Amino acid sequence: MNNPPDVIRAGYAELIVTDLEQARWFYCDVLGLVVTAEDDDALYLRAYQEYLHHSLVLRQGDEPALARLAYRVRSPREVDAAERYFTELGVPTRRVPEGTTRGIGEAVRIQDPLGFPVEFFYHALHTERLTQHYHMHRANALARIDHFNVVVPDVAAARDYYTSLGFGVSETIEDSDDNVYAAWLFRKQTVHDIALTGGDGPRLHHIAFATNERSQILHTCDMLGALQREHHIERGPGRHGVSNAFYLYLRDPDGHRIEVYTSDYYTGDPDNPTIRWDVHDNRRRSFWGHEVATSWYAEASTVLDLDGRPVPTTEPPHRESVVSVGADGFGVITEDGVTQGVKLGHQV
Repeated sequence: MNNPPDVIRAGYAELIVTDLEQARWFYCDVLGLVVTAEDDDALYLRAYQEYLHHSLVLRQGDEPALARLAYRVRSPREVDAAERYFTELGVPTRRVPEGTTRGIGEAVRIQDPLGFPVEFFYHALHTERLTQHYHMHRANALARIDHFNVVVPDVAAARDYYTSLGFGVSETIEDSDDNVYAAWLFRKQTVHDIALTGGDGPRLHHIAFATNERSQILHTCDMLGALQREHHIERGPGRHGVSNAFYLYLRDPDGHRIEVYTSDYYTGDPDNPTIRWDVHDNRRRSFWGHEVATSWYAEASTVLDLDGRPVPTTEPPHRESVVSVGADGFGVITEDGVTQGVKLGHQV
């Protein structure tokens, strides 16, 4: 078997939106993403610390959907490696020429074994990094794209697929019967580049952008309240148990979910331990014990195949959202599968 491509990090996503001007309002006027370029039917956006051409493409279409997730690889040779690896794996694999997506060089696109349209690229046009252009920064300035979260019916199988690509596992949600309800996997030295949430899939759960400070997340909430658009806030602000991050979940005008995210932790050492959370621990999703909005578990974006057709979904055998959490359900799963009510964040 050929070696998999050497993935660096989550690179960009392309979303289909039904009203490009409404999307511009949400992503540019509210979230403050910078327009690198635009066509009649698309916006190419980036955050303030980013120098690649874009980290998000918004493309006009009839129905909202995920068109593509993209990972950056370490060198042009790794684009070739992606083509060899996925061709041998037997999934739909296409080489696309430079400029197929504006600002992106030659790339390989696949329909991965989980059903998602994924691109691997190296070359991209460089733009000015705006890190120290503080006169341009909003009070809720976004720093960079951080991760993708996808909904899959079989989390364990999806986790194994990503570990076969060289991703590390930072955290999981499991039960004492070894059912895996969610997993977080990384290539860059943070908690994740991709998260796997159990549910009807394949679907896109959310795209996350990192910000530098909690106050920037709070300002986004204040801004939406001031604009009387608070209905775009779905969940949070709050503190995750998994990842330790401070978070806010928003829904764009088409219902796509965006997370604003800060304060996770370093995972770059080769022996970084995996934290395994008990599905009965109510602090796994909210460290403060808040209930998760029903829509957060139930709703997600349609995924398109390489020809732009919706991918059918499959139901999972187990759903995290229906697991009962008891009064004593606080702890983590140890190596012998026993749940212990010990200090949260115990590493195994």
